[in-house]
Amino acid sequence: MFAEARVGIRDPLRHGVACGSAQRRTPIAGNTSDGGRSVVSRALAVLGSFSKDRPEQTLGEIQQATGLASATAYRLANELVEWGALERISRGRYRVGIRLWQVGSLAPQARDLRDVALPFLQDLYEATHEVVHLVVMDEGKALYIERLMSRPEVQVQSRVARRLPLHAAGSGKVLLAYSPPELVEQVIAAGLPKQASRTITDSNVLRRELAGIRTTGYGVSRDEMTDGASSVAAPVRGADGEVIAAISVVLPSGSRDLQALVPAVSLAAAGISRGMRPFMMP
Repeated sequence: MFAEARVGIRDPLRHGVACGSAQRRTPIAGNTSDGGRSVVSRALAVLGSFSKDRPEQTLGEIQQATGLASATAYRLANELVEWGALERISRGRYRVGIRLWQVGSLAPQARDLRDVALPFLQDLYEATHEVVHLVVMDEGKALYIERLMSRPEVQVQSRVARRLPLHAAGSGKVLLAYSPPELVEQVIAAGLPKQASRTITDSNVLRRELAGIRTTGYGVSRDEMTDGASSVAAPVRGADGEVIAAISVVLPSGSRDLQALVPAVSLAAAGISRGMRPFMMP
C-alpha cells in the first residue's frame, strides 16, 4: 500500500553560545571580554541569543543578551536580515529567518529522513485525508519537520519547525516512550503543563501511558494538545532499532474510531523504518 523510498530528517539549527563584552556585564553566557572576537563569533552570538524562550527580540534585548556594543549589534542584525538569517518584524523586533531552516535542511541526515518518509506520508494522507505529521525529538521537545493537511475543520498547533511539549503531543508521547528513563524523568521534573482539557499532567499517569505505548507499539491521544483534535502515532526506527522519529495522523475528536487508523499508521512507520536502514548503516 505504501511506497518504498529514500529518506531525510532535518537536524535543526543548534544555537551558538553568546559571549559577553567588556562594555556590558550582563551577557547570557560566556566570558566578558569582547577583544579579539571575530565577526563570525559575534554574528553567532546574535543568533545564539534567540531561543525557545526568546523567539523574538528587540535590538536592545539582543545587545543585552550578547554584551555587544550597540553599534555592533545594530550592524550585525542588519547584515543578518539582509542575508536572511534574521527577519525584522513589526515594532522593531527580530526573529530567526527562514534561510537558516533552508540551510539546516541540507544536512544529510535531515535530508535522508524527510526524503524517505515523504512518499509514505503522502500515501497515509491519501488513505485518511487527515493531518499527517513527521516529528523528531529536539531539545526535549517534539519538533515538527513535515506536515500534510488540507481540511480546515481540525485545528492543530503544529507547524513545520515548531517545537511542542512531548507529554501533550501524540507523536511526542511516542518519542518519549522510547527515550532513556533519565530523559523521561527530566521532562516530568520540568513540569507537565496543561495544554487542553485532557492533557496528562499527572506523572504516574504519564508513566503508565508511556509503558502502554512500548507494549502496543503505538500511541493514541484525545484532546491532549488541542481540544477537538485526536491522533494516532507510531515510531520510526533506524537500522539499530533505535526510535529516531514518529509519525501521526490527527483528526477531529469523535469523527471516527481511532483504533481503525492504527494499522495504516503502523504500516507507514514500518515502511519508513525499512527505508532508513541503508542510510543508517556504517
